Amino acid sequence: MLHLPEGLATPALVVDADVLEANVARMAAAARSGGFALRPHAKTHKCAEIARLQLASGARGLSVATVGEAEVFAGAGVDDLFVAYPVWVDRDRARRVRALADTVALRVGVESAEGARRLGAAVRGADRPVRVLVEVDSGNHRTGVRPADAGAVAGAAADAGLDVAGVFTFPGHGYGPGADARERAARDEEHALGEAAEALRGLGFDVRTVSGGSTPTAGRWRPGPVGELRPGVYVFNDATQLAIGTCAEDEVALAAAATVVAVPAPDRFVLDAGSKVLGSDRSPWAPGHGHLPRFPGAVVDGLWEHHAVVRLPQGTPGPRLGEVVAVVPNHVCTPVNLADELLVARGGAVVDRWRVAARGANT
Repeated sequence: MLHLPEGLATPALVVDADVLEANVARMAAAARSGGFALRPHAKTHKCAEIARLQLASGARGLSVATVGEAEVFAGAGVDDLFVAYPVWVDRDRARRVRALADTVALRVGVESAEGARRLGAAVRGADRPVRVLVEVDSGNHRTGVRPADAGAVAGAAADAGLDVAGVFTFPGHGYGPGADARERAARDEEHALGEAAEALRGLGFDVRTVSGGSTPTAGRWRPGPVGELRPGVYVFNDATQLAIGTCAEDEVALAAAATVVAVPAPDRFVLDAGSKVLGSDRSPWAPGHGHLPRFPGAVVDGLWEHHAVVRLPQGTPGPRLGEVVAVVPNHVCTPVNLADELLVARGGAVVDRWRVAARGANT
């Protein structure tokens, strides 16, 4: 678990470089040993330095959530990007997607015939072919078509001049306590993607990519239809991953450093990291608004923009006024998107500062 360096100006997000590197290497090794290609989701870290570490460890490219994120990472030298999202191409995005298609190997998610037609019109005549993957709902019930309907979307994409490369999904229902939820989600993913891939093959499509995976389902993968994995949170991990059992304390690479600014009662103290640092995500499986490794049983039960109120179990000694405390966020992606930079620590000292280059790249 991350040890905060001395003398930090708080609040700040601090990354333990050793833990981060170990997390990246572990996931890369797991993908290789299982025969999977790894395309990590960069929306978690949004940093060029971490992207380069993932690529150097064997990732075939990156996944991103938005055209804006793709632009940032393309500008940082990443030349193979998958916008794993059903992008709706308006006039502004048409121009931007076309520019990306001219400079990088670009894949884009589609989940409707109309969305595919708009994308095809936007990139017609681009220097490189734009590949699309049809999004399939494997049980998360967010976006994605039924597996049996993937062929109709693929046909519309092909008619629009797009290169249909395969199918993808997000097994988000793997977020749940215990191994059973992760196991079910991994098997649901295999079934849905396998059915969708066969539907496309039956229509004559060359299905080259069957893409899934998430941090919770890591370790539940097995050889079969799925060939590419897109986990994201694993680089840092967070309080939700701890709560559902997908990581250990010593695999958490990021924490918010916060100063105790008030001790109004023996069972309560207040930190200077509020929702503008920790984010406001609540987890169904983790109590409060974050995890305090040094104070088992403590709960961040009140969160304002610049205040976090922590309650301690009765009889538990708390920190001193002015002490700096580590808080592991519930959902690490949001705090990273709120920060200008990450402080990088090694051996108890800050050794670097990484700009959150894709911060706010939400369009």
